[in-house]
Amino acid sequence: MALGGGHGLHATLTALRLITDDVTAVVTVADDGGSSGRLRRELGLLPPGDLRKAMAALAGTDESSQLWTSLFRHRFGGTGALAGHAVGNLVLAGLLEQLGDPVAVLDEACKLLGVRGRVLPMSVQPLQIEADVIGLDEDAAQVRRIRGQVAVATTPGRVQRIRLRGPGGERARGCAQAVDAVLGADVVLLGPGSWFTSVLPHLLVPELREALEATAAKRVVVLNLVPQPGETEGFSPEHHLDVLWQHAPDLKIDAIIADVDSVPVPDRLRRAAAALGAAALLSPIAERGEPERHDPVALAASLRHALGGPGESAGQASSTTLHRSSQHRGGEESWR
Repeated sequence: MALGGGHGLHATLTALRLITDDVTAVVTVADDGGSSGRLRRELGLLPPGDLRKAMAALAGTDESSQLWTSLFRHRFGGTGALAGHAVGNLVLAGLLEQLGDPVAVLDEACKLLGVRGRVLPMSVQPLQIEADVIGLDEDAAQVRRIRGQVAVATTPGRVQRIRLRGPGGERARGCAQAVDAVLGADVVLLGPGSWFTSVLPHLLVPELREALEATAAKRVVVLNLVPQPGETEGFSPEHHLDVLWQHAPDLKIDAIIADVDSVPVPDRLRRAAAALGAAALLSPIAERGEPERHDPVALAASLRHALGGPGESAGQASSTTLHRSSQHRGGEESWR
């Protein structure tokens, strides 16, 4: 299974779909920007954008599934009330008001798109991210607290630590079906993606973190290709791992996948991975000419290596239970 959100989860799912159809995606639900943010504020619902995108990534390839997928991706233009909204976001919002249960909503929507795997929210409540940030004042060491996914993702400061809150300020609670999926998985993938707003939030939901610590699954972390302005500006690959450990010190990692050209000092990353009990697997996994985008075929090959060694075939790898990945369709859409 794959945990994440946004572009990073899409990259993982795209690669995984080249390996297996048996995929579960567990998606962050803290977005507060764009169409998702508007629906969240106006209706008090889960932000649907990343959930919609994960379903589109896992959609079937038959004509009917592709029609529904295209419709879910379509955005209204103009300047009216619907401007900027993705049709899929509105469909999910309507189903949420009809059915009430986000998991049932996603299961029904997955049928329309011909998804053979499953898409689950990490929590059935919309969550808010809080971050401790330095570098926002004249005193560079002064810590300020900022709130909201967009604010954290775009801060000009340096994020030190994050927390998750429920809609009333209570602690975040995990989706029971997502927890069960983690416990029953053979492989769990974490990353790539926005480190503080898409990857680490899964470790801050107590039930999910405990399941990740207890599962017998192989746990693989996929590092980003480049640091992200705002969230991880200036972070080395090892710093990403250090921040992950700070948020979940009891989490065991089996393998770290990184792009060889994105790692300035490979031995330093290998030592950092070994400190977590993991093997560091470095290979070229970025698309040629696009160093900020993962090559799905290369990433799939690296995942096969992590799961069973360099000689393992796609057929052998597909016997391992993963999250279902999306077929690479070229082109991206806005995530919210």
